[in-house]
Amino acid sequence: MLDLGATPPCEKLLDDQALDQAEVTYPLHLRVCADCLLLQIPALITPEDTFTEYAYFSSFSDSWVEHARRFVTDAVDRLDLNGDSFVVEVASNDGYLLRHVLDAGVRCLGIEPSVNVGAAAVERGVPTVTAFLDEAAGRRVRAEHGPADLVVANNVYAHIPDVLGFTRGLRALVADDGWVSIEVHHALALITQAQYDTIYHEHFQYYTVASATNALATAGLTVVDVELIETHGGSIRLWARPAAAAGPPSARVADALAIEADAGLHDVAGYVGLQHRVELQRQQLLGFLLECRTAGKRVVGYGAPGKGNTLLNYCGIRSDLIEYLVDRNPYKHGKFTPGARIPVHPVEVLDKDRPDVIVVLPWNLEAEITAQLAYTAEWGAVLVYPLPNLHVVDALSGAKEGMQS
Repeated sequence: MLDLGATPPCEKLLDDQALDQAEVTYPLHLRVCADCLLLQIPALITPEDTFTEYAYFSSFSDSWVEHARRFVTDAVDRLDLNGDSFVVEVASNDGYLLRHVLDAGVRCLGIEPSVNVGAAAVERGVPTVTAFLDEAAGRRVRAEHGPADLVVANNVYAHIPDVLGFTRGLRALVADDGWVSIEVHHALALITQAQYDTIYHEHFQYYTVASATNALATAGLTVVDVELIETHGGSIRLWARPAAAAGPPSARVADALAIEADAGLHDVAGYVGLQHRVELQRQQLLGFLLECRTAGKRVVGYGAPGKGNTLLNYCGIRSDLIEYLVDRNPYKHGKFTPGARIPVHPVEVLDKDRPDVIVVLPWNLEAEITAQLAYTAEWGAVLVYPLPNLHVVDALSGAKEGMQS
């Protein structure tokens, strides 16, 4: 249903010695299953390829850390968690969420496959084991640490080629009367807003509430509540329990399913047309950048997220259109983006070079990044957010100006 060509894995940043070497690319083709309506791409890379050493550290996003803090506060109240409770987070990254669990006085454990990121969590005092979750790993953790009252799996359910094995792992971790909370990008936003940059090789699936409910049911987990949240341009937070303890679902589950059905996403026909909308997005962005080039404006990018590399490579953007990127993560400094090979520098370079236009690749963090970059208004820079609709933001006032394709 969507062909984005072939690109390298999005988190495989290059050092300068790799610039004379070939890069392996893989097709990036989004497909929908006619039987269960799960959106997916072929599993052409393994989690070990991506996550053994990982370039993404959650704590570099202030808004994401705050999002995690609010979630923990609400979960402690909702589930009456206390010093006798136990929380496990799968794909716990650098401890960005579990540090708030510790602050609440609740025992916790992170399961993180990336050695370098997990080490950062341990340095913060967050207990973390290095593992990829499957049923066997879930059983080992349960045997050693006990069943979890709450298992958190934020922005990981889409990263698993073996959905069935991972889901059985969640069930192995959670107590028979416990809870599983999953946050994942909502396929409704992907389809209706043509958010093509959310598609990359480490994202194997793209869920609706309907398809996620089916997936969780394969391991005896029942969705009992759902929240529509704004993260990542539109996500869902699913609350599930072992079937015997589940009870009837909340009205919010039925409401979310109705929204999806109204958008046509409970039928294969609702997914056609995405290719055309994505092509229009590309044409609009390239047209804008070419106009800047013709006008002699200096254009750089803010952020070097994985999703940004899908955008850069699909649109064919190179350093003639976006000179370089800046990023808050020191791990990425001095490296080059995969495929497009655009250099990545510290954010402080902006103040030195004072570019005319700053294209923000993590567009889903618009409020946070606009505030961070307010100082660029001193020299008249404008911020450009490429998706879901290309628009310019005044760095000082936050006022938006849309663009016509």
